[in-house]
Amino acid sequence: LYRAGDVQQALRKADDAIAAQPRAAQIRFLKGVMLSDLKRHDEAIDIFTALTQDFPELPDPYNNLAVLYAAEGQLPNALTALQTALRNDPKHRAARENLGDVYLALAVQAWTAALVGSKGDDAALQRKLRLAREIQAYPG
Repeated sequence: LYRAGDVQQALRKADDAIAAQPRAAQIRFLKGVMLSDLKRHDEAIDIFTALTQDFPELPDPYNNLAVLYAAEGQLPNALTALQTALRNDPKHRAARENLGDVYLALAVQAWTAALVGSKGDDAALQRKLRLAREIQAYPG
């Protein structure tokens, strides 16, 4: 239903399924993904957070939570969630990729602060910052 564009019906069906099976992790996860796609981040964060509490061994809710935190600029929270996801599954590819993105965003923050402190006259630092921002802007 969701992929076919019937978002409201898909959410209603998910809610009905969750009401019938409150511990159904897959359905709850899919509802969180739908809410994330709809930019209803607070609701999605609530769902993924509840999943991490109910199923702390699953890596995917932590990974998705981290993506939402990173989108909101909460990089320390994103880092913690990704580290937990990777403790649960060290080979989780998406969490590894997202961890790289978070580290890059943290590097940009640190280098930007360092550049302000150097009054902008540090060519090597400016080069690092420019390259990091180019990587961040790359659409793939």
